[in-house]
Amino acid sequence: MSVRELVILGTASQVPTRHRNHNGYLLRWDGEGILFDPGEGTQRQMLRAGVAAHDLNRICVTHFHGDHCLGLAGVVQRINLDRVPHRITAHYPQSGQRFFERLRYATAYHETVPLTEAPVTADGPLAVTPGYTLEARRLSHPVESYGYRLVEPDGRRMLPERLAAHGIKGPDIGRIQREGSLDGVALDEVSEVRRGQRFAFVMDTRLCDGVHALAEGCDLLVIESTFLDEDEQLAADHGHLTAGQAGRVAAGAGVRHLVLTHFSQRYGDPELFERQAREAGFEGELTVARDLMRVAVPKRR
Repeated sequence: MSVRELVILGTASQVPTRHRNHNGYLLRWDGEGILFDPGEGTQRQMLRAGVAAHDLNRICVTHFHGDHCLGLAGVVQRINLDRVPHRITAHYPQSGQRFFERLRYATAYHETVPLTEAPVTADGPLAVTPGYTLEARRLSHPVESYGYRLVEPDGRRMLPERLAAHGIKGPDIGRIQREGSLDGVALDEVSEVRRGQRFAFVMDTRLCDGVHALAEGCDLLVIESTFLDEDEQLAADHGHLTAGQAGRVAAGAGVRHLVLTHFSQRYGDPELFERQAREAGFEGELTVARDLMRVAVPKRR
């Protein structure tokens, strides 16, 4: 049975707190696992969440500030210690190549697993698989930063009443799906487009075109909301978003489920983030992220 869910490993910005680990997010997408922004302590959080190194297929780093990448060294070494049997691909800004190499080879260890380095150099597709296309878009932060977007190809949904009206049943249903027509009946006449699901991961950034492009039409949007609205100028100065800005982005993009995360330790009440996102106009499903929480990708409409 396919599983599509987000496993939240850490939610703190800049420094961990007693209740929040550095960043870390695993997207389970059918049989694959994509690890985003493994901050300090991610390897231990994976153990606590029941995530194995074998679950990983890709690692995506948005930028090379420590709270988004310091856990990379431990994760890479665990992948090799556990002798993961498949190739793993790492995406990260090309400008941070020297940081990636330092983290990958932070200490001596025995390499047993092929790790493909696939740095991001521009907006656009990074990987195309049968199950999804992974894309990147440039964000606005003091260091080069990219957000990631995963788009499932559109499929087709067969319509039982139309199939019955044309007398199509049993093996003939598979045949018309494969061949596109059957005895003069076109596939379009007995089916409709099933829109592919969409996921986006937006970390440290000011408001910019990339934020809106990544969020557009997402079923699940994970987005930073480091600051509350009263500190909007501070957010802009440091290249971050507020909860209200994140809520407005999600509302304008038609997001179905919004996950707020990457919280500054200056705030004690996480419910304030939800309140401000709601006040900004977001009416869909909303989650204020907590460490070790699991969030399912919404079911198709």
